[in-house]
Amino acid sequence: MKSPVRVLLVGAAGRMGKTIVDLAKDDPNIEIVAQCDIGDVIGSAMRKSDVVIDFSHADAIDEISRAALQDQRPLVIGTTGHSAEQRAAIDRAARSVPVVFASNFSAGVNALFALARNASETLGPEFNVEIIEAHHQTKKDAPSGTAKTLATILRKVRNADDEISIRSIREGDVVGEHTVIFSGPGERLEMTHRAASREIFARGALRAARWIIGKPAGLYSMQDVLGL
Repeated sequence: MKSPVRVLLVGAAGRMGKTIVDLAKDDPNIEIVAQCDIGDVIGSAMRKSDVVIDFSHADAIDEISRAALQDQRPLVIGTTGHSAEQRAAIDRAARSVPVVFASNFSAGVNALFALARNASETLGPEFNVEIIEAHHQTKKDAPSGTAKTLATILRKVRNADDEISIRSIREGDVVGEHTVIFSGPGERLEMTHRAASREIFARGALRAARWIIGKPAGLYSMQDVLGL
């Protein structure tokens, strides 16, 4: 029987971290061998793991990247809200180790990315586009990383530097909702993804952790993991 993938989970005390721990208990292909949070020394935990999953805080990425490079461990990064300097640290790490960096690990959301790209290519510049995203009131970053990814995809397709309008809503305990609206002459197209549980993100992160083992150094997305 194939040995389970040994995971160091950074951000274990957070909402996503707890969900990943719960799901991993029922996954024979995953073993959470260490759990860390911001401020913990992760060097020793890194050495006994096969891969690192990070759902902590953007400010932790420098230390995580340094430790991963030192021990040549692949990274799965689900934390969002990185500054330009922190994103540069991720890019540097990806030159030496494989890194899956995704704003959203849901299979459905990644299908939305692909569908939005195709719709924008089909409809053309005469259709205006807007993104609306909603999350629970304690989410720190706005717009969400997923909304920013959608905007980046749409800007590339439209070959324009114009900002894509994003409306952010923070209320209640909404897990996550993203809608892309294309408005054209006499018609309107809306694409919406609604997350009912954080389990969809946790399942995707665990899938990415299994997928990345043995991959060459480079920066990968969840689209790569899913083969989209």
